[in-house]
Amino acid sequence: MNDKFELLIERATQLLARIEAVLPQPLTSPDWSQSIAWRYRKRSSGHGALEPVRHVADIRLGNLKEIEPQKEKIQRNTLQFVQGQPANNVLLTGARGTGKSSLIKACLNEYASQGLRLIEVDKADLTDLPDIVDVVAGRAEKFIVFCDDLSFEDGEPGYKALKSILDGSVAASTPNVLIYATSNRRHLLPEYMKENLSYTHTDDGEVHPGEVVEEKISLSERFGLWVSFYPFSQDEYLAITAQWLSSFGVTPASIEAARAESLVWALERGSRSGRVAYQFARDYAGRNASPSSGAVAPPGAARPS
Repeated sequence: MNDKFELLIERATQLLARIEAVLPQPLTSPDWSQSIAWRYRKRSSGHGALEPVRHVADIRLGNLKEIEPQKEKIQRNTLQFVQGQPANNVLLTGARGTGKSSLIKACLNEYASQGLRLIEVDKADLTDLPDIVDVVAGRAEKFIVFCDDLSFEDGEPGYKALKSILDGSVAASTPNVLIYATSNRRHLLPEYMKENLSYTHTDDGEVHPGEVVEEKISLSERFGLWVSFYPFSQDEYLAITAQWLSSFGVTPASIEAARAESLVWALERGSRSGRVAYQFARDYAGRNASPSSGAVAPPGAARPS
């Protein structure tokens, strides 16, 4: 009888262990010495974890050209944050490929030695933001929670979670955490023509948005700093292309010779952006590199067949 009872206890223990393995677990603090950047990942089991980014993009503020006003605002805000001064959550919006996310990564590299860290969170996991904030709240480092290419559809749960964390939760904001988000649209939610019908007019001519419009604007307004990015002119695009070509070791003569080709490259892609300039520079440098030295050969130079 005792043997059967002990066997029953053992099987019950094994069953409980299996159940506990699939239940969501509290988010635990990782070994922060492993990296300066982290990704929050949620598994199919519901377990969330902070995973170190092994190879952080080595982009620097000096690499980013033709966005000086935007760079100055983001750098100033980030420096205030790192120094323990008041700073704002930031929303970076505008044309694609103009350096929004690159600027955030460059700031991380600039101030990592002063204790700045970054945690990238996908919009689908924003509902777990309170847990992430709780894990880092007692740390000495400063954490940027980075949400890239952020936008929501109606009814997505992450929208309410982000709105609460930014401003409006009962809990006080944590002084060592800021939200930096990038988006191609200012108000983060889709806008429809029919919503214009909800605007009301007063007798003196004032226009007031309806509740639906107010709701969509309210999330963006909770970011203390808005930074807008605009499409590049041809001259700006060429300047950025030249900078990237130079970083790949292309000679000044080759950079000048590549101007026309870089414009064709942008025309084929329908965009003059920093991303397109970088992609062209990589392609050009790779095609024209000397196999023996890795240096870029000048136009017309002999190459082994």
